[in-house]
Amino acid sequence: MNLSGLTKIKAKSKKRVGLGHGSGRGKTAGRGQKGQKARTDVPLRFEGGALPLTKRLPFLRGKDRNKSLNEKPRILNVEALNVFPKGSVVDQESLTKQGLVRDMGKYETIKILGDGELQVALTVKLPVSKGAAEKIKGAGGTIEVEN
Repeated sequence: MNLSGLTKIKAKSKKRVGLGHGSGRGKTAGRGQKGQKARTDVPLRFEGGALPLTKRLPFLRGKDRNKSLNEKPRILNVEALNVFPKGSVVDQESLTKQGLVRDMGKYETIKILGDGELQVALTVKLPVSKGAAEKIKGAGGTIEVEN
């Protein structure tokens, strides 16, 4: 390894403009000749006098306004509940402890659907579909939440 073979790690120095002709950036200071971009104070959002994008878009009104508050529930199938021991309570906390659900937001909910078979009798404290309710009751479990 030679000192001449090392990679350069020095950061590129800042452009110093307006230091005269000897600096290589004299006269127009790297801005070219005339024109709007050669001047100062042109806002980034300026679109050449056309109606700006922010004014062209409609106001946020109507039914989708609070979309973040009306998120769809997370779906969990009945067959995933077989990891619980017999007679245990299934709620949001127990699902996160088992690792079946994670990163639940403030307005998020869980709904249990009826795909698969359930062999364990459980007490479910979450919204369930009709098919899931039949399978939970068929396995000897109970449901404590109205849908």
